[in-house]
Amino acid sequence: MSKKSKATSLSVKLKGIKLTSPLIAASGTFGFAEDFERIESFSNEDIGAITLKSVSMLPMAGNPPPRIVETPAGILNSIGLQNPGIQEFKAAHLPKLRKYNTVFIANIVGFSIDEYAKIAKEFDGIKEIAAIEVNISCPNVKKGGIAFGTDPKQSYKVIEAVRKSTSKPVIAKLTPNVTEIIDIARACIDAGTDMISLINTVNAMVIDINTKKPVLFNNNGGLSGPAIKPVAIYQVNRVYNYIRERKLAIPIIGMGGILTFEDALEFIIAGASAVSIGTGSFYDPFIYKRINAKITEYLRVNKISGISGLVGSVTMNS
Repeated sequence: MSKKSKATSLSVKLKGIKLTSPLIAASGTFGFAEDFERIESFSNEDIGAITLKSVSMLPMAGNPPPRIVETPAGILNSIGLQNPGIQEFKAAHLPKLRKYNTVFIANIVGFSIDEYAKIAKEFDGIKEIAAIEVNISCPNVKKGGIAFGTDPKQSYKVIEAVRKSTSKPVIAKLTPNVTEIIDIARACIDAGTDMISLINTVNAMVIDINTKKPVLFNNNGGLSGPAIKPVAIYQVNRVYNYIRERKLAIPIIGMGGILTFEDALEFIIAGASAVSIGTGSFYDPFIYKRINAKITEYLRVNKISGISGLVGSVTMNS
């Protein structure tokens, strides 16, 4: 199969944004993209899009260490949204994005509705940014983040404010740490989100049996990796069914424990139009190239013309 046909078979469109692959680097995976340069022979062209590390209005130091610990089936992190702030991002990191051949998605976080609106407006004029992912689901900060994403009314207000502040496509990133994910998804859709990404990490804790204290300085953190994949698949499918039943055109970006092409396809079959990879990138930075090749082969063998033919194709048991 030629390189051209491979790109065509894997390409997807998310609200007018064309990706050469359905694989997206999750927020924080490659920082502000400079991390590419540290990986010999790595090509960012294998990635459909890169979601940049979260950015807030003002610089944030993040949580004190230790703030990351491995678990038997994933990673527990409590980074605390460490970032240089929007002005430093624009001055020091934005110019470097221009040399990379991929799509960039900003990830924004705020501590008030007004702050979300202001930072969305800052990104609105940046041509290198194709869309804005609104982080209302981070469990690792004392205020903001998940405080907005667990309350439908607050979720609505944040997305509404961001929608009014930018002309770019808006992506609502949802937390699984809620009683009913549909309530949050409905609020974000009603407020005008263009896409939904889910799931963010699951609240969790690891305890050192010798000190009898949590391993993370912040006590708890967000669990990612294979352990949360079944939870993510379930919630992606539920939100997809809600969207389909109402005949809406709201693409879903699925994430949570993708390590293999089978994992990626499982999300797509459940209803995701694209998928984000986070923890898997830490194990294998070349995971994108490997999964792309396997998905291409799967499509060829099963005579499926493109990714869209698989989205939401799951058949439930009667």
